[in-house]
Formats: sequence, C-alpha cells, structure tokens
Amino acid sequence: MEEKKEITKGKVFKKEKDVVLPGDKIVDSMDYLPGKNCFREGSVIVSKRIGLVYFKNRVIEVVPLAGMYMPEPGDMVIGVVEEVQRNGWAVNVNSPYEAFLPLSGVREFIDPMKTDLSKIYGVGDVIYGKITMVSPAKSIHVSMQDIKTRKFSEGRIVRISPVKVPRVIGKQGSMINLIKNNTGCRISVGQNGMIWLQGDNEILAVKAIKTIEEKSHTDGLTDYIEKLLSKK
Repeated sequence: MEEKKEITKGKVFKKEKDVVLPGDKIVDSMDYLPGKNCFREGSVIVSKRIGLVYFKNRVIEVVPLAGMYMPEPGDMVIGVVEEVQRNGWAVNVNSPYEAFLPLSGVREFIDPMKTDLSKIYGVGDVIYGKITMVSPAKSIHVSMQDIKTRKFSEGRIVRISPVKVPRVIGKQGSMINLIKNNTGCRISVGQNGMIWLQGDNEILAVKAIKTIEEKSHTDGLTDYIEKLLSKK
C-alpha cells in the first residue's frame, strides 16, 4: 500500500491524504505553491474546500470530498488491478484510498510460492468485488469470495459520480432493470460509481446511464428514460 508522504520543509500542518476543512492550514512554507482549491495567506497555504490534501512536486492541491467514493464494508465495487504483490493485489476502486485483495480473499487456496499471481489477476484486470474491511487508517480490503463477485473479460466500463449510483439503480432496482430490459445488456453497478455492461446495445445503455447522471434531480426521469430507450 502507498505510504503517506510528508513535507519536510517549513512547518507542516497536514500530511498527504489528510482531510481538511475550508480555512485549514496545510503548510507554512514559501517552498510550496498553492494549487487547486488552495490559496496562500502570507507564507501559509490554506484549504478552500473540504477534501483531501495531495502534494504534486512543489504544488499542494485539495481534492474535494463531495462526490468521491468513500468505501464501506459490504459495498459491491468494480475495481481495476494496479499491482500484483507477493501476497495479493492492489486494486483501484475509484476512491482516494487504494484497496487490497489478499490471497485469503479469493475462493481457491493459493500457494504464492508455486503460483504466478498475475495468472489469476493481472494488472489491468477489471473485477467486481466486495469491500470487507475499512480500518480507521483507511486500509481497505476487498474480497472475491461472495457469489456475486467475478472478473470481467468483455464489455465496457462507464464511470459516473458515486453519489448518483442510487438514482441509476432506482427503487428496488427499477431504473437499472428498465435499462437492462430495453437494451438486452448485462449490467453490474458498483457503489463506487463504476458500471460494467456488455451486450448488443451498449451505446444506448451508456447513453441512458449518463442521462440519468446528468438529470438525476429532474421530475419524471423514469418517463424520460423510457422514451429515450424506445428510440432504439
């Protein structure tokens, strides 16, 4: 897992990936420049937003938390394998924090001394997994033992704002079933805003999903999507 980086010059108030509020001091140093969602007040760099601190060389930025996916145990997520390690896999789950799939999180027994782990999950593989642990320090574990979990080999990934996921799913799955039934696509929705779909009418399914994201607060959205899908 990636360790937090610390600024060593000047007076340090926050470390990388610390949560900050508007007005919070990040560092007191002229050696660093304020980037996105930051400003300088004298020699102090201050946050403008609620978000996470990131250091990019000599530039300090704050990535807003609004709309970001914060993992919770039990969440079903779609992730991309970023690194094969000796005891598992590092997985990008569209969160500020990287997830880890340990050997104990797969269904079969694996002897790492006799098995090439990249043959099971390689870099770039897309998986549908379940969040099983989120520690106070934001160490995140994902599992592939649930019956719903799988590795995707075909199809495409659509990314939406995680806060719009409930709208895409709809009450008791009504909206996502509407899209499935009208496009013939198989669709898996991750709570992290990543959606996998595969079928003959993927383009229409993507259009419907992105329209829901864009018009999520619109009255009569279901009727609007029904009409959109009827134009296939």
